[in-house]
Amino acid sequence: MGAEDNIKTIHTIYEAFGRGDLPAILDAVTDDVDWATDTTSTVAPWYGLRNGKAGVTAFFEAFGSAMDVEEFTPRSFAANDTDVLSVFRGRAKAGGTGKTIDMNLHHYFVFQGSKIAYYRGTEDTAQTEAVLRS
Repeated sequence: MGAEDNIKTIHTIYEAFGRGDLPAILDAVTDDVDWATDTTSTVAPWYGLRNGKAGVTAFFEAFGSAMDVEEFTPRSFAANDTDVLSVFRGRAKAGGTGKTIDMNLHHYFVFQGSKIAYYRGTEDTAQTEAVLRS
């Protein structure tokens, strides 16, 4: 796989996320994928290291139980034969508080063949923490 193919895969999983198609996302990751948001915070239920497809499922279930996505707009991609970096604009409302996050987020993916084997996301964790607290 080359850089352009890897970017296409990321576009595919972003589109799947937008329509709530978790099976399509799981099809794009390795069985032992290493998946996490890069933070030491534990406030958000989706924070923490997740492994394998069950871990990715738990990540998206935790995110979906806490947040309603209002905007998910990819802005930029950079890639080589194994890595993809993306920046996107995200806005989501916390169901428990009604407060909204609105920020740029960054994703880093490492591919093993045609599948994602490693993911780290970064975000404004202070903003996330603020909207999740009552």
